[in-house]
Amino acid sequence: MKFNNKIATKVFALGGLGEVGKNMYCVMHGNELIIIDSGVLFPESDLLGIDYVIPDYTFLKENEDKIKGLFITHGHEDHIGSVPFLLQTVNIPVIYAPNQAANLIRKKLEERNIRYDNIVVFNEKSKFKFKDLEVEFITTTHSIPDSFAFVIHTPNGTIMETGDFKFDLTPIGPMADIQKMARIGYDGVTLLMSESTNAEKEGLSISESKVDARLSDLFRRQTGRIIVATFASNVYRLKHIIETAKRNKRKVVLFGRSMETQVEIAIQSGYIEDTSTIITPEEANKLKPEEVCLLCTGSQGEPLAALSRIANGTHRQIKLLPTDTVIFSSSPIPGNGEAVANTLNQLAIKGVKTYTNTTLNDIHSSGHGNQEELKLMIRLVKPKYLMPIHGEYRMLKEHTDLAISCGMKKENTFIMQNGDVLSMLNGVVTRDKSFPCYDIYVDGNRVGDVGSVVIKDRKIMSRDGILVLVCNVDLKKKLLLGKVQIATRGFILVNENEALLKQIENKATEVIIKELKKHKFNYNELKSVLINEVNSYILAKTGRKPIILPVLMEIKSNDK
Repeated sequence: MKFNNKIATKVFALGGLGEVGKNMYCVMHGNELIIIDSGVLFPESDLLGIDYVIPDYTFLKENEDKIKGLFITHGHEDHIGSVPFLLQTVNIPVIYAPNQAANLIRKKLEERNIRYDNIVVFNEKSKFKFKDLEVEFITTTHSIPDSFAFVIHTPNGTIMETGDFKFDLTPIGPMADIQKMARIGYDGVTLLMSESTNAEKEGLSISESKVDARLSDLFRRQTGRIIVATFASNVYRLKHIIETAKRNKRKVVLFGRSMETQVEIAIQSGYIEDTSTIITPEEANKLKPEEVCLLCTGSQGEPLAALSRIANGTHRQIKLLPTDTVIFSSSPIPGNGEAVANTLNQLAIKGVKTYTNTTLNDIHSSGHGNQEELKLMIRLVKPKYLMPIHGEYRMLKEHTDLAISCGMKKENTFIMQNGDVLSMLNGVVTRDKSFPCYDIYVDGNRVGDVGSVVIKDRKIMSRDGILVLVCNVDLKKKLLLGKVQIATRGFILVNENEALLKQIENKATEVIIKELKKHKFNYNELKSVLINEVNSYILAKTGRKPIILPVLMEIKSNDK
């Protein structure tokens, strides 16, 4: 393969740095650009009304002619969730994806009525060569089948992007190809882009086989109905639960849309072969409790997920029984602890026995490697430079500290932000100029229409409410006709604050009359002054600052 090494290779992220989610990384050499992953970030509670946060595609749109393809490491939402939005914005000539991820993407596009036929499925033996870039793949262990690291050969050196990974010597599923990692490391890796999700956790992550042994033990000891809540994307966990239920003479019922979708695709992909154990809710209602296992979503306490609705008694098909056992085969994602606790409280009120993941109850293992596994990756690959990815700032910082403890020079580690650029030329990596890179909010079918100003207004409305001032104005005679009508939502109780509302009405009336008397009257200026003065008045009276919406109805005079 003939390389042109007079041009620097650029490496940057459009998402995934300073955050856990929204993963999208790019490698560009000359007129060739490859994209790695296209994920979403699930919003925190302060992003009111927002469904997803996705990357800013401006750079990709401006360099559309250079794109050779989108490469997918694995099928989790934070790596494939924004594919439909990307395809509707940017021309992507081909998507390269492993089997499970390819099927999940097809399903996602089908649900959104997006036609896209050029998905190429790869495996560990695949290689894709372009003019100056070449991509090969390494099998990794993660909590979803078909997870891969990428090795990108460029004219200026070799880049390895790990995807999400852990090292598990007794996995349920394929072993990470440690030998290939070591070979790639022996050949020489210039830049390692390694995930940082669990960089703050000491030691090694728990083996999935240990989790499965514990779940098997719990199944053997329960005499009533078993309800298991876990991540729907953890296909090997789902497979084991289904097989364990069969060994214990239980039938399995699936609850939750994502659970049903993941199992359907796992069957389609060949990861779950025996479907005789899976039955419908109607069939389950005819069986004894000790013959049933419910496999459902809701391990993170999501209000609309199956387990949450079962716990609070609003599920149409399932009612809790005192003899039920609920197993949380998961750990709360940061930020979800309160929601999970609320679900546990609801279950406790119903008198249901629960098992959660603790040091004495290993019923969940992360798909992300802890500190010792991150160190092992560094030792195997022996990179000259490190760019930690997939993590909040403190995780990226901890990862660089781990690399330094493994003998890497501090100046050879780069803690980056989305839009920062690394330049690699003849095996030397340096920082380059950055470019603007923003979050894009998805609100229902609206993409990018909701900006920070709208979010700010929503926060104000949620905290201080909204006040609408309706008045009729005769612009010709410069007169206020009738009283100012006030409507409010989320600000105060109308019946209990009539005096305050009267004061606000008088203030608004005073402002309008004063503005109408001006020699040079300006309609927009009247609205602006009304908002500012009424807002200041309310703030002084109540300490609150609701959104003020003036509605000025122009009444035309009948005078000739």
